[in-house]
Amino acid sequence: FHRFPIESVAWIKVEQLKPYHPHKEEMIKINKGKRFQQAVDAVEDFLKKKEKQGGKEQPVRDDPHFHHFLLSQTEKVRGKDTRSTSIQAADSTAINGSITPTDKRIGFLGLGLMGSGIVSNLLKMGHVVTVWNRTVEKCDLFIQEGARLGRTPAEVVSMCDITFSCVSDPKAARDLVLGPSGVLQGIRPGKCYVEMSTVDPETITELSQVISSRGGRFLEAPVAGSQQVSNEGMLVILAAGDRTVYEDCSSCFQAMGKTSFFLGEVGNAARMMLILNMVQGSFMATIAEGLTLAQATGQSQHTFLDILSQGQMASTFVDQKCQNILQGNFKPDYYLKHIQKDLRLAISMGDTANHPTPMAAAANEVYKRAKALDQSDNDMSAVYRAYIH
Repeated sequence: FHRFPIESVAWIKVEQLKPYHPHKEEMIKINKGKRFQQAVDAVEDFLKKKEKQGGKEQPVRDDPHFHHFLLSQTEKVRGKDTRSTSIQAADSTAINGSITPTDKRIGFLGLGLMGSGIVSNLLKMGHVVTVWNRTVEKCDLFIQEGARLGRTPAEVVSMCDITFSCVSDPKAARDLVLGPSGVLQGIRPGKCYVEMSTVDPETITELSQVISSRGGRFLEAPVAGSQQVSNEGMLVILAAGDRTVYEDCSSCFQAMGKTSFFLGEVGNAARMMLILNMVQGSFMATIAEGLTLAQATGQSQHTFLDILSQGQMASTFVDQKCQNILQGNFKPDYYLKHIQKDLRLAISMGDTANHPTPMAAAANEVYKRAKALDQSDNDMSAVYRAYIH
């Protein structure tokens, strides 16, 4: 990777690496993008040159052109051009599938759907982690896995070099920092605080200012994903704030996610995260509306899903959510109450920017109806129930 400029690279996990020859045709069929074809052409050109030279062929996997070929597969996963969006540099630890954990002491506050998977992956990759949760029983499993226990947020921050938090909403994030025995009481010059909760830009700015006022270093790093994605260590991390903290978190982000983006000044990650969740929440409501309209007009919901899965909107998200709906399985992967909170915050952000968000506003009303039907603690796909009651 060192032969490519840093903008051209992104780290990927070793299980995503595929031998070139056995998988070439299969991958060409799946990936029809121009950049993917350019990468294949580059590998083919390299192999032809090797043949003409008559020299011993270097294993394709060890060649930079092959790495370029692999990187174009990340384009499919991320839906973006790696050249313009990749910020975090690839390194040898990522290439060989192992991660060299930072020697910094890591703290983690909040062991909910997302936080639990993150902490588990940090521990698996060898990080030294101290945990705290409002209900202490949730810490027990991680203590058994090797984590240390902090009695209060302030104590965790005092004991650790970098402390992450991942809680439910702006109020919980503020209380964690500003409340009794809170984060702020443990902050000293040089201590790092990483806010992973999905909150509004105003809350993030406030937290950044109070942490910095005590000499602390602040990074926001909300994550795109779900409980399953968190457990698999495949989150997408959106970071903004102190760039040096972002770099210090490199091994942590590799342990918990498949890629990360650095978006500049504090507040940018919150804005981007709310936009992403606004789109996801609105899309989920539309899918639920389609499924129920199919039923109301005498169409097979299973056939609707089969047709959908063969078209341009086919995705793992659509397939899993629809299958769960049809099975009546609303076990939370991402809480309905949280996606409604994200829609509400996104609509408010639109108001501040004087930008219309009518689709999000309509979807928000459907989620509010679902909450009134006691679906708050179910998965976001339980918005389906708002249409059938």
